[in-house]
Order: sequence, then C-alpha cells, then structure tokens
Amino acid sequence: MTIATKPRATFDDLYRVPEHGKAELVNGELQRMSPTGDMPSRAGGSIYLSLRWYERKIAGRAYPDNAGFKVNLPNRQSFSPDVAFHTGKPTGMKFLEGAPVFAVEIRSENDYGPQAEKDIAAKRTDYFAAGALVVWDVDLLSENVVRVYRANAPDCPALYRRGDMAEAEPAVPGWSMPVDDLFS
Repeated sequence: MTIATKPRATFDDLYRVPEHGKAELVNGELQRMSPTGDMPSRAGGSIYLSLRWYERKIAGRAYPDNAGFKVNLPNRQSFSPDVAFHTGKPTGMKFLEGAPVFAVEIRSENDYGPQAEKDIAAKRTDYFAAGALVVWDVDLLSENVVRVYRANAPDCPALYRRGDMAEAEPAVPGWSMPVDDLFS
C-alpha cells in the first residue's frame, strides 16, 4: 500500500500565489489570507504612512501590506504582516530576508473567537522566534485598540486606547502615533 504525500510548498510557489493573493509559507503549505475590509485597510494605511515619514530619521524601511519576509523556523518560512518595519538590506524584487523588527497584525472580521486567539498568539510567538522585537495586535473593535507585545516580555502587552499615543520601542526608537489616527 502506498501512502500519497502532498509535496511541500516552496518559495517559488509563494511567488506565484494565484490572483497575486496574499499568503504565508507555514508548515510546508501555503496559508492563504483573504482580503480585508474598510476599517482594517485604512488603519494599516495610517500606520504605514506614519512609519514611512519616520523612516527618514532612523535606519530602516516601512512596508505596507503584502510584503513578504523569508524566515527560517521549523514550522514557518515566511511572514506577510499588515505593516512592517525592517532594518535588513533591500532585496529588490525578492522577498525580504529575516523578520521585520516591528510587525503589525490588524484583525479582520474573521480574527475573533477562541481558535483565532490561539492562531494570533502562535504567529506572535513565531515573530519573536524569528527575531522581531515588537508586534502590534490591532483590534479596532476593542476598547484596548493596540496591544504592544515585546520580545523581552511577550506575555505582558502594553495597552493603548483612543486618545493615547501608541509606540513600538525598542524596534522603532522615538516613533509613536495617535491611536485615533487608526479610525480616520
């Protein structure tokens, strides 16, 4: 009896995701990600614009949604955060090498419930294992809009609400932005 095995997905497969969709390479499989809606897209744009203006002051580069980051973890080979700040070398048309120092994950309408919480926590753990210093969990439906997790205290997020200035220390030194900008 022969057991058929599914071939492991590669970076070549990731470069050719149908319809130019968003995906990550996890456990040897392409993990497709659906498009997001109005509020999460606008919030991501606001964070990216703020970081893009700030990058002129420090070493590093801001990236909007759908940038690919190659990593080498046992269970994960890539990330595609909603917004990122990376201090590695530019790679031209190829995916960036290594994890961003700052990654932003903005919850979409399907990112709620017990399984979603487990998945979000596991991805955050992967970010830190790959070298990220700070990960934002942005929840536009919560009173605690921005949860800032740091590699040196991954279970103790700083919480930011409307009216606060959220930051990403030490990944993006001196940068902050108003939480209210996520809603404009």
